[in-house]
Amino acid sequence: MAVGTESRPNPQRTRVWDPFVRFFHWIVFIGFFVAYFTEDELLTLHVWVGYTVGILVVMRILWGFVGPAHARFSDFFCGPFEAGRYLIDLVRFRAKRYLGHSPAGGLMVLLLLGGLTASVWSGLELYALEENAGPLAGLTGSMPIQAAQADEDERDAKRGKSDGAQGSKFWKETHELFANLMLILIILHVAGVLLASLVHQENLVRSMLSGWKRLK
Repeated sequence: MAVGTESRPNPQRTRVWDPFVRFFHWIVFIGFFVAYFTEDELLTLHVWVGYTVGILVVMRILWGFVGPAHARFSDFFCGPFEAGRYLIDLVRFRAKRYLGHSPAGGLMVLLLLGGLTASVWSGLELYALEENAGPLAGLTGSMPIQAAQADEDERDAKRGKSDGAQGSKFWKETHELFANLMLILIILHVAGVLLASLVHQENLVRSMLSGWKRLK
């Protein structure tokens, strides 16, 4: 009986992305847009998606130290200048191909993780202040901001504004800022993936689905 081609080892390709990296990538991608377009209208859904993304971000950061080779930060950590040189070469269609993350791709991973962390944390602060719910409810996470704005809070109180309202406004604006920054980063990321796929003649989206990439 003939054996299917998928079951045969292929010496021209190798598995690069492990199951957790792929799961993280697509669940967070979907989760971000679900959260982005729900917000106040479906607050419970928004909050639980935020919890899920937050837990996955923590796991991904840990995985960056103990995971397989191409999942580790040490495999793709680079500075902005190296990433910039790669992008210049990419738009000139002469960029070096990397089996794992490229310098620009690696920098984008770090930016996305940072943006997600800030988005989740600011969301938790806002949820605690506005709904008195979530893991930060009753804690003093917003106290440093209130202390730094003590004089303004006094004047605001005279105009009928509370400290809590001021803290809520700060975290709401911060949460919205990072959500919009994340949207910009994701658009840039998708554009970079499509361009790199064209330059290297390789379907990078399919690679992140299957985990496999060609060796050369």
